Amino acid sequence: MMPDNHDEIIAAAALLKAGGIVAFPTETVYGLGADVSNSSAVRRVFEIKKRPADHPLIVHFADASRLHHWAREIPEQASQLAEHFWPGPLTLILPRSRHVPENVTGGQDTVGLRVPDHPIALALLNALGPEGALAAPSANRFGRLSPTTAVHVREEFGDAVDLVLDGGACRVGLESTIVGFNDHTAIILRPGGIPLEALAEVLGGKVIVPEKTHRAGRVPGSLASHYAPATPMELLPTESLWRRALELEARGLRTVIMTWSDQNPERSGTRNLTHFPMPLEPKVYGSRLYATLRQLDRECFDRLLIETPPDGPAWMAIMDRLQRASRLPDPAIKVNDYTSPQEDRNITNVI
Repeated sequence: MMPDNHDEIIAAAALLKAGGIVAFPTETVYGLGADVSNSSAVRRVFEIKKRPADHPLIVHFADASRLHHWAREIPEQASQLAEHFWPGPLTLILPRSRHVPENVTGGQDTVGLRVPDHPIALALLNALGPEGALAAPSANRFGRLSPTTAVHVREEFGDAVDLVLDGGACRVGLESTIVGFNDHTAIILRPGGIPLEALAEVLGGKVIVPEKTHRAGRVPGSLASHYAPATPMELLPTESLWRRALELEARGLRTVIMTWSDQNPERSGTRNLTHFPMPLEPKVYGSRLYATLRQLDRECFDRLLIETPPDGPAWMAIMDRLQRASRLPDPAIKVNDYTSPQEDRNITNVI
């Protein structure tokens, strides 16, 4: 069903076909879209974002039945995941077909493919026609916080983008899970909106999270420093969080502490020390994370301290984003070996 803003979506599709750039909502974050077949428009996306030309874009299309149009080889596991999770926050890395230009993939022979789960995104993609697709990264400057509202996009780019479609706040709020394949084994290349448990449940077998040093190829959002707020940020365990906060306060630095646990010492709320509690439930925490970091940026604190989230698969994507955003040396994400509560799925986490 076409959303209420039918005319605006049709105009956006026409603009894209003419080489324009349109920001659009998805269930994860807002995307910055160009017609995948228009090389000059794709190049403009890289320029607007200040994104390195060798850092690939994700191809968004409207229907899982079109997967064979964009990928020349599709493992059975990829078909299973697409059937179960599309539309949804899942990106599959597969050998690109001849329909995917090399400038979209950063010169690689693989491409990230996704069917987003948002009525405006799907209506826009359908308006492009059966072979239409968008090459679209997140609608933010390269390395910065991803946008989860249309306001964030406009704040980021001003009039550099031809049109911004407003679909409200993004439901998931974190980028898609990226999955590649090796010897018929699914490999999580970036944790995201689809949790590890759900992937394993569908595949009924081993799902691997490889060591960062052994990841093959370049995938979106995989740099050690990424998703960063403007405020210098530190990610700290609970036991040292407030000690560090008091050290910074003693130096006269305005510091905000973002926690998920019940941590609120009496000294919080003083002139130089502010406490910002976050939800304990990981889905809600993830959906609010980027918007919260943008809000705290606007308040011009000198330092942002974030309590390290709990271990475990439910927090895996959040931990990944926070570690990259902290701009500190890239520590290993510690995720314990995880087994589905329903049965032993032989899931291996090697990070």
